Amino acid sequence: MNIFIMGAPGSGKGTFSTKIKEEFNLNHISTGDIFRANIAGGTELGLQAKAYSEKGLLVPDEITNKMVKDYLNTLEDKKNGYLLDGYPRTLAQAKAFEEMTEGTDLAVEKIVYMDVPFDELTRRITGRRTCKKCGEIYNIYSKPSKVEGVCDVCGGELTQRKDDNEESLKVRLDEYAKNTEPVIAYYEEKNMVSRIDASKSMEEIWPDLKEALKNK
Repeated sequence: MNIFIMGAPGSGKGTFSTKIKEEFNLNHISTGDIFRANIAGGTELGLQAKAYSEKGLLVPDEITNKMVKDYLNTLEDKKNGYLLDGYPRTLAQAKAFEEMTEGTDLAVEKIVYMDVPFDELTRRITGRRTCKKCGEIYNIYSKPSKVEGVCDVCGGELTQRKDDNEESLKVRLDEYAKNTEPVIAYYEEKNMVSRIDASKSMEEIWPDLKEALKNK
C-alpha cells in the first residue's frame, strides 16, 4: 500500500505517520530524508539540489520528483509499500509523480488528509513546548507538563519555537493553502482521498484512520 499523508502544520502528520508505519509495516519517508540522503551521498540530483539551496532558491520540481522516484526505487526493504510525508507540495509535483509511476508498483494508492480547522491548529502550534534537553514535546492546552516549564521525562527546560506564534502560523498556512489544497482537490476528483477529522483527540482519530486505510 502506497500512501501520501498530507495536512497543514500542526495537523498530526508526524504523530500518526509513526503509528501507520508500525501498524501496516510501511517505509515512512519524508522529503527531508530524501534530500539529506542525496546530498550526503553526493548523487548528481543531490548536488543539483544543494546548489539551489545554497543560493537560497527553491529546488525545481523536476529535481525533486526524480529524487523521490529514485529513492523509492532503491529502497532495499520494500516492506508493504511506503508512507510519504511532505510530498507532493504542488499540483505540478503530483501530476509529474503520477506520470513517472503510472502502471508501476510505486504508484500512489491512497491520500490521507489530516483535516484540522484554523483555530485548532493555532491552539496546537502556539501551545507547543519542547524540552531543550531530550526533545520531548508538550502542549500547554492538551498535554501540559506536571510542572510548568519543566520536562516530566528529564527535568529539562521547556521552550517555545520562535515561529510558533499566530503571525508566523498564518504565513505558513497561507502558503500551504495556496500550494497544497489544489493537490487535495486533484486527488479528490480521482476518489483517492480519505479526509480524517484530525481535530479530535488521538484516541478518537486513530480508529478512524485505521479504518480508512483498511478500506482502501
